[in-house]
Amino acid sequence: MSLITSAGTNRYKMKGIIGKKIGMTSIFSTDGKQTACTIIEAAPNVVTQIKTIETDGYNAVQLAIGDKKEKHATKAEINHFAKANTPAKKFTKEFRDYSIVKNLGETISLDIFEEGDKVEVVGTSKGKGFQGVVKRHGFSGVGEGSHGQHDRQRAPGSIGGSSYPSRVFKGMRMAGRMGGDRIKTKGLKVLKIFPEKNYILISGSIPGHNNSIVLIQK
Repeated sequence: MSLITSAGTNRYKMKGIIGKKIGMTSIFSTDGKQTACTIIEAAPNVVTQIKTIETDGYNAVQLAIGDKKEKHATKAEINHFAKANTPAKKFTKEFRDYSIVKNLGETISLDIFEEGDKVEVVGTSKGKGFQGVVKRHGFSGVGEGSHGQHDRQRAPGSIGGSSYPSRVFKGMRMAGRMGGDRIKTKGLKVLKIFPEKNYILISGSIPGHNNSIVLIQK
């Protein structure tokens, strides 16, 4: 990545694309080594907005994928996407300091990546609902079931003092909702690209369920 100067600060140029996680598979090298990888379908992204320092205070490009029925779109959305001469879209993402300059309505495809590139993928982890401290934080429980311990194997234990501090500190690891977090996985490698199918194979696993929206950045 090359370094540029934007609004008096140093920023890195970047490029990326919006994709959909298909699932996981494995590929084998010529020497028989197996590598787990994630399949992402990255259909051509449409450039729906271009922001500049002069008009918006920063440089960015908005990409969009997935057509939305007009009856499900607001008038503001329809008018916004009409400027790019494209129907309303389901998913949009803004990429700061985008290194690929395009015009409104043009598309970004997988040819911006090459096999062997190092990328980072952003996704939303699977939601697991309300979970206890053993599953959520890896607690081991209070102890064995002897000596008066009744159904305490998965209990959190003490969460605070009595007379001091007479309260529970903020950030105490307790039971609660787990998952559904935005997670960025770095240091992944582009293993294979199938441009005719809009598929890109990236090493390792990435957060999110199948058919979830992910961002691939370089």
